[in-house]
Amino acid sequence: MSHQSNTQQQDDEELRALGYAPAFRREFSNLSTISFAFSVMGVCSSIATTFNTPLLLGGPASVTWCWFLGGTNCIALASSISEIVSAYPTCGGLYGASARLCPKRYRARVGWIVGWLNILGQIVGLTSTEFGLANMILAAIYISTNGGISITPGKVVGMTAGLLIVHGTLNSLKTRQLAYFASSFVFINLGATFLIIILLLSMTPRSDMQPASYVFGKEGLINGTGGWNNGISFLLGLLSVQWTMTGYDCTAHISEELRRAAYSAPAAIIIATIGTGMAGWLLNIALILCSGPFEDLPGPSGSAFLAIMVLRMGSRLAIGLWFFVCLTAFFVAQSATQAVSRTIYALSRDRGLPDGGFFGHISTATQTPLRAVWLTVLVSIIPALLDLASPTAANAVFAMTAMASDLSYVIPIILRRIFHAHPEVQFKPGPYYMGDGWLGVFANVWCALWTFFVCVIFSLPTLIPVTPTNMNYASVITVGVIAISGLWYVLSAHRHYHGPVSNLPSGKMVGWMRRMRKPMLIQAASKGTLEYLCCIESFYFAVVATEAFSFNRSIGSSNPWVGISCSIRKRRLFDHIAYYTYEGSPCVSPYPMSTARVQLHCTWTLPAQNVDGAAVSQLKHVLDYGLGHISVL
Repeated sequence: MSHQSNTQQQDDEELRALGYAPAFRREFSNLSTISFAFSVMGVCSSIATTFNTPLLLGGPASVTWCWFLGGTNCIALASSISEIVSAYPTCGGLYGASARLCPKRYRARVGWIVGWLNILGQIVGLTSTEFGLANMILAAIYISTNGGISITPGKVVGMTAGLLIVHGTLNSLKTRQLAYFASSFVFINLGATFLIIILLLSMTPRSDMQPASYVFGKEGLINGTGGWNNGISFLLGLLSVQWTMTGYDCTAHISEELRRAAYSAPAAIIIATIGTGMAGWLLNIALILCSGPFEDLPGPSGSAFLAIMVLRMGSRLAIGLWFFVCLTAFFVAQSATQAVSRTIYALSRDRGLPDGGFFGHISTATQTPLRAVWLTVLVSIIPALLDLASPTAANAVFAMTAMASDLSYVIPIILRRIFHAHPEVQFKPGPYYMGDGWLGVFANVWCALWTFFVCVIFSLPTLIPVTPTNMNYASVITVGVIAISGLWYVLSAHRHYHGPVSNLPSGKMVGWMRRMRKPMLIQAASKGTLEYLCCIESFYFAVVATEAFSFNRSIGSSNPWVGISCSIRKRRLFDHIAYYTYEGSPCVSPYPMSTARVQLHCTWTLPAQNVDGAAVSQLKHVLDYGLGHISVL
């Protein structure tokens, strides 16, 4: 068997250990995974889309320093997210992980809140990307025709809807084709970014470049809010970096399509975050250095980014490079569509949608969730309609993306810290782990504080005085969605949604779990319940209950089993093994004559070299009596 086949088998076995049957083909290589992570952030296109906000509200210094400030703090958030993604590499991402990181009584409610925040953030993120791309295309047409067309809200919304349909069609391809398509994203993304930087700096006369005091200093603080003080106007520039850096967990949403997902997903997130942060800061500095007179921006096209390129390169070369900026935005939307559809698929699979699992279906032709893809397309058109009411209201989707997404990220991070040692959680880290020392704690706490801070900033109106047309509706819509989904859960959804559930078939051997020090065999005992068979000498216990949550912890004399506390019958089988019966299910414990607490089905596998044949036969007889299963390593 090839190494690739072994890797895929191990990935699938670990996915089963988390309670899910493999449904996707693992076609994403390391290159395509990293490229996918970069494409979600799309540094040059994302800056082009949001460049006006920090420039016109806080001035050039806001562009420069808000990117540095936000990018640095985003690394702490990305690292904290990567820890969780590495431990729970499923397409549910942080939604699925959040329910595993809290005690049982909170799981359904936490999973529901995080799931809907994540869905909201991803959908408005996709809409804002397509909305920005539509404006970029229309701006290029405006420049190319010397103002021969007018850019109206109707045209922007129509093009946004058309782009969503195109991306829905592309995401209807097979996973192998999507992976091949994604592998080129990173080269175009970073290539266009550095080419723009080089051409801007080389084609701008030194005498025309802005001074350092304008780029980095007090001269670059230009308050454009009309009423906020300079500090608030400066901080409003954080929208650009925070919107660009959202989508950390998009790589997690395709983790069931990745090879060595527990390694490749967190690695791609960290690499893409650091790379995007560095490249974005250099691009912002180059744009401000070469920006020309401030009063000439954003120019007739409405895009300050494009206006600076036209000023320094001429319209022909600028439009040629703008094509690659638009292509990068196209790739961002392609990746975002794929990630959103996987989240909808996961939520439907867990009965978090009122569809009876209809959208949690995998097409047999493409091995992709086609129903979820086209639901993503249809729902993502709705936020774009805000532009027909007010362009300022439409711009709220950018702030809403950062707010909803970052809140859905920080909730599982907080839970991981609060309940990491809880008996019903016992967080077991994956390969990427910052530890429980000062570094890990600081990163987790700091990113949570930072997230709450930027959410407050993004809730503020950007212009003073506030009117119905310039009101920032991001916080209103975000709170409204949370309130409606919460009311829905209380009135109806709690009857069918109980948190992430296992979709493993009944009675099927599902493989090995290799994260322990000893190999562990896992078997599905009944629908939604896993029976674990593991090395008795490893002294590790793990169980997936009906909700399919894993509990991994070391067993010692003062550390009894996790699970249902109950009175059970104890029987001596032979010198080193005692088995216990609870509601007809045998549970074998390494404690010879002790009381254990057990949860549902649990069977220990005996190392053949340490147990004689008679004892194994005796134990097999007990377990084969319609109650369980025995395996010898």
